[in-house]
Amino acid sequence: MLTVEKAKELNKDMVTEENLILHSKNVSYAMGAMAEHFGEDVEYWQAIGYLHDYDYEKYPEEHLQHTKEPLLEAGVAEEDVRAILSHGYGICTDVKPESNLEKSLFAVDELTGIIQACARMRPHGITDLNTKSFMKKFKDKRFAAKCDRELIRQGCDMLGMEVRDVAQICIDGMRGHAAELGLEGTEAAE
Repeated sequence: MLTVEKAKELNKDMVTEENLILHSKNVSYAMGAMAEHFGEDVEYWQAIGYLHDYDYEKYPEEHLQHTKEPLLEAGVAEEDVRAILSHGYGICTDVKPESNLEKSLFAVDELTGIIQACARMRPHGITDLNTKSFMKKFKDKRFAAKCDRELIRQGCDMLGMEVRDVAQICIDGMRGHAAELGLEGTEAAE
């Protein structure tokens, strides 16, 4: 089974830009919280989240087209690779998310971007971010405009959950790692 340690080792040479490493961590911690919600293996889901953008930095225009073979050759299980490929469903792959793991990854990938942007605007960062504040920003299409709200909605629909509920799970998952994610806010030191 894929571990966070193995995911970090695999990503080490492929994901070197700070913003992409941070995104990997955000998605990893959000996925851990989703695993907890579904009663699944937290570290395993975190590992999938950490590794999900394996080829993005080197092949942004061909995202997920350079993922399957290298990961399989590195000993990553086929079901783990499938989960990673599924987050590009309808965008750059035809691998439809089927399990809760896959559906969660599809939903939280973009969702964590909006959560991070919300937290960075707040004096106390993610430490006091609530769902009401998040949803207000979520509805503002100009805020974190590059984050695809339709994909988030689609992922949440696949899960049979409301956006606000998935967002709360992810906020809680990321909140526990606020310092590491740089989301403590400007007043954290005071």
